[in-house]
Amino acid sequence: MKKRKKWIGLVLGAVCFFQLYAVPVQAEEYWPEGPQIAGESAVVMEASTGTVLYEKNCHDQSYPASITKIMTSFLAVENSSLDEEVTFSKNSVYLTEGSGISRDVGEVMTMEECLYGLMLSSANECGYAIAEHVGKDYDDFIRMMNEKAKELGCKDTHFNNPHGLPDEEHWTSAYDIALISRAALKNDVFRMIVNTKRHTIPPTNKHTDETYLINHHKMLTNYQGDTQYLYDYCIGGKTGYTSVAGSTLATFAEKDGMTLICVVMKEQAPNHYLDTRILFDYCFENFQLWNVAENEKNYAQDMKENKIFANEESFVGMSKEGSIVLPKAAAFTDAVPEIVEIKDSKDVIGNIQYTYAGRTVGGTEIEVTGAKVSEFKFHKAKQEEQKPEQEEKVVKINVKYIILGVLAVALLIGLGFGIYYLVDNFYLIKYKLECRKQRKMGFKDMKFKRGRRRK
Repeated sequence: MKKRKKWIGLVLGAVCFFQLYAVPVQAEEYWPEGPQIAGESAVVMEASTGTVLYEKNCHDQSYPASITKIMTSFLAVENSSLDEEVTFSKNSVYLTEGSGISRDVGEVMTMEECLYGLMLSSANECGYAIAEHVGKDYDDFIRMMNEKAKELGCKDTHFNNPHGLPDEEHWTSAYDIALISRAALKNDVFRMIVNTKRHTIPPTNKHTDETYLINHHKMLTNYQGDTQYLYDYCIGGKTGYTSVAGSTLATFAEKDGMTLICVVMKEQAPNHYLDTRILFDYCFENFQLWNVAENEKNYAQDMKENKIFANEESFVGMSKEGSIVLPKAAAFTDAVPEIVEIKDSKDVIGNIQYTYAGRTVGGTEIEVTGAKVSEFKFHKAKQEEQKPEQEEKVVKINVKYIILGVLAVALLIGLGFGIYYLVDNFYLIKYKLECRKQRKMGFKDMKFKRGRRRK
C-alpha cells in the first residue's frame, strides 16, 4: 500500500508540475451584476459546487424563524428511520405555539408523518417531538444541531430550539442556511418530503379523522388559493415568519442541470417570493454548469492498451460528477485550476479546484481507479472461479507475451556470448584449425608415399 501511495503521489506531482506549464491564456473575468432586492440579506448558491452566484449581506446574523426546521428535518432523516414511532410529550404540545397540526399529549405518529407535518405545515409541536425522539433528550438534540452546523462550515449560527420560535440565543445567516440546505438536498428522503405538495396523515390513537396537509410554500403550491407566485422550476423549500424575524424563505429550484438554493431573510411578505423569483431568473439566465471530466483537457491522460500488462485503465482519474459554474459569457478554459493533494483518503488523492473572478466555482476529485500493481492473476481458471461480488479491477499478466519476451532475451544473450567467445579466442581457434589442416595434409602425404612403395 505504501509503495502504491508513493507511486500515485509521484503521478500527482507530475500532474502538478505539468500544470505550471499548461495554464491557458485567461480572458477578462466577468461576473454579471446582480439585481436589487428588498430583503436585508440574501444568497443564491449552486448546490453541486457550493458556488455563491449572488449575495447581499449573506453573513449577517438574524433570526431564522421556521427555516430552522430545515436543520431539524435533516438531522431526523439522518438519525432515524421513517417507520419509527414518535410519541408527543406534554412539553411538545404545551411549550410550542404558533403554527401546528393540533396534536395531543400521548399521540403517536410515525417519523415520516411527523416530518410531513414539520415541513409542509410548519408544525412546531412536530419539531419539538422530533427533537425529543432523535436526541433522546431535547437538550441533546440542540447540541446535535449546533455540532452539525459547525461540521458543515456554518460560522454565523447558534441554534437554541428545533422550530425557530423567537429566542435571543437562536440565530443564523442566509449563507449558513444555504450550507445546511445544500447538505440536506443530498438526502433523497429530505428531497422527497420538501417536494411534496400535499399529504394526508392517517388516523392516530388520538385522532379518528385524517389530517390533510398542504405545503405552505407558495412557489410550489397554491396555498390559500394563491397561484401568482408559483414557479415552474421550484422543487421545494421552507417558509418562516415571526414578528422579530420578519418573513424568511428558503427555496430550491432546478433548471438546465443546475440546482439553486435561494435564501432570503428579514423581508416583508410577499416580497420574499418576488425577490426569490427575481434572483432565480437572474441566475438561470446568466450562469451555466460545466462538467469537469468532459471539458478538462490539460490533465486528461491517454489510456492506450499496454500489451504486457493488458490494462486500458489509468491508475488515477477525474470523477465524472464534479462540475464548475460560470457566467454564460465565459468559457470553461477561463477558469483557473489548482490541484490540491489529499493525504488522509484511501480512494481520493486530490482535488482540482477552479477559481474565476476571485471566486471558487467548483471542481472535481482525483480518484484512484482501482487498478493495482500489487496484484497479479496468472491463471484464467482462477479468475473464472471468483464470485461476482469479489471481482475487482486488477492488472493482468499476458503469459504469452511474457514467454515470448523471455525466449527473445535468452536468444540475444546466447548470441552475445557466442560472438564474445569467437572474438576473444580468434587466434587460438585459427591456430588449431591450421594444425588440424597440416595434420590432414601430412596424413595424405604418408598415404601417397606408401602407395608408391607398393608399386
